[in-house]
Amino acid sequence: MNGENNAPHLQLRDVWHRYAAGNGNANGGSGGWTLRQIDLTLQRGELVGLLGPSGCGKTTLLRLVAGFERPARGSVWMGSRQLAGPQHWLPAERRGVGMVFQDYALFPHLDAWQNACFGLRRGQDLNRVHWLLELLGLEGLERRYPHQLSGGQRQRLALARALAPQPEVVLLDEPFSNLDVEVRLRLRSELPRVLNSVGASGLIVTHDPEEALAICDRVAVLRDGVLHQIAAPRQLVQRPATAFVGQFVLQANLLPAQWQAGQLVTPLGNIPADQWRMAGEGQQGDGEPLEVMVGQEDLQLQSDPQGNWQLVGREFLGSAWLALLECRGQRLRLKLPLDHPCELGMSCRVRLRPQAIATLFGSLEVGGGGRGVPDTVCVTSQDSAAICV
Repeated sequence: MNGENNAPHLQLRDVWHRYAAGNGNANGGSGGWTLRQIDLTLQRGELVGLLGPSGCGKTTLLRLVAGFERPARGSVWMGSRQLAGPQHWLPAERRGVGMVFQDYALFPHLDAWQNACFGLRRGQDLNRVHWLLELLGLEGLERRYPHQLSGGQRQRLALARALAPQPEVVLLDEPFSNLDVEVRLRLRSELPRVLNSVGASGLIVTHDPEEALAICDRVAVLRDGVLHQIAAPRQLVQRPATAFVGQFVLQANLLPAQWQAGQLVTPLGNIPADQWRMAGEGQQGDGEPLEVMVGQEDLQLQSDPQGNWQLVGREFLGSAWLALLECRGQRLRLKLPLDHPCELGMSCRVRLRPQAIATLFGSLEVGGGGRGVPDTVCVTSQDSAAICV
């Protein structure tokens, strides 16, 4: 690839945003900011997911790229073309950006063909619309109105309308959330192929980790307006940058921990000093708060009337139980085989599995000044552990 192809297609540089009082999500993150210090790039042809809980700033970020909002600080670029900045503002209609809304935003008085052609400029080739409708499985439905189409067909039509003007980037705001499971799974698997066929990059908002990991080239995880990590799905799963990423993306357990007299003290037991060594910058001081992240599959449960943990909930997953345990306000989620005792109210003991991998996070969190790489705790037996580099 040449240098031009390696250059970012879309780039947000140190972007900050907040809504005026009484307008939108005025509460936002710290200090009223809805987005803080966002640095994000999108390569040509790439599909990037924006993942995070409701109210974290995902849709606001899309609106900044689309031109519906102005950044308070920072700039937005499309290649070498500045879209927004302190002294520059390009209107939404001149940005070359298409948008697919959660509610489709189709015109009910226009048929499918007229909806698909709505965003075209005078003189643009209508053959592209024919091709898009065929590509998206809508051929033969051109004269139907939105109320005569199924949910999946309306979603495809909204995508066709966004792609018809040949945008460089397509923004999708939770496009599959209103669809039933079967249609949602089918359409989301088709999205990368469709974008690749038209040569467009995509930025998709979702609060579903499974969806983001399944279809995106990279995933950006946000919380309270702060970008915690952007990485390929595999890297995100194997090396979460913060405790929140691990908990939200992997649905892992977070347990409080601290060093005391050379031992790592956790609700699941103590890890003695002669069984570990620290990676990174070394051991923190005694009593400093830490968090240990443990996967649902990395815990063992044993029924015991004298046990400290109580099974307070369970879900049937088809191939396993998902058990919810509680002890002194601390909660754990772990997966159990279907033939394992899993009775509500039972008392039990919990321990880490042999060779389980846990992740140790320091007290500094993204947004509070810390971006340190977590250390990894490798449990080598039921009663001892080692910190692995």
